[in-house]
Amino acid sequence: MNGTATVDCKRSGKTHTFKEFLASKGLRITPQRLAIFEAATRKREQFTAEELLKEAVMIDDSVSRATLYRTLPLLLEYGVLRELDVGKDYKFYLPNQDSDIFQTQVICSDCEKIFEVEAPFLEWYGKTVSEKLGMEVETQRLQITSSCLKRGNEKVCERRCS
Repeated sequence: MNGTATVDCKRSGKTHTFKEFLASKGLRITPQRLAIFEAATRKREQFTAEELLKEAVMIDDSVSRATLYRTLPLLLEYGVLRELDVGKDYKFYLPNQDSDIFQTQVICSDCEKIFEVEAPFLEWYGKTVSEKLGMEVETQRLQITSSCLKRGNEKVCERRCS
């Protein structure tokens, strides 16, 4: 492993590593969990759990599907990944970008590629609507599903194979 298991995550004003995070939860720091963490932190675009499993197995061939599915919620809680449900029978995961600018996801229904687009109006909108109802925003997201305008005769997105 190249040491990415010690990538810092800033949460609640304190900085700690994934190993420290696991220890704070009373969980063992295993080579399999660290391989899954390393594979996840290498990702730059969307991926499924099965795609992550393939990459983690290349790092440590003892990583099992069960360990992966038990580790995914830890990676979400730690803040290194975000989970995105697009209404399929599986979920996508995205690297968590520590950004102060709100983003929306635009999902191509033809190729399932997820585009993240800056949407600074979301913060204002969520706050305004919540305040009108006497509430406070906890989380919010805007998700748009679209089809590609540049589809060929086969009605397949040109990005499908890219």
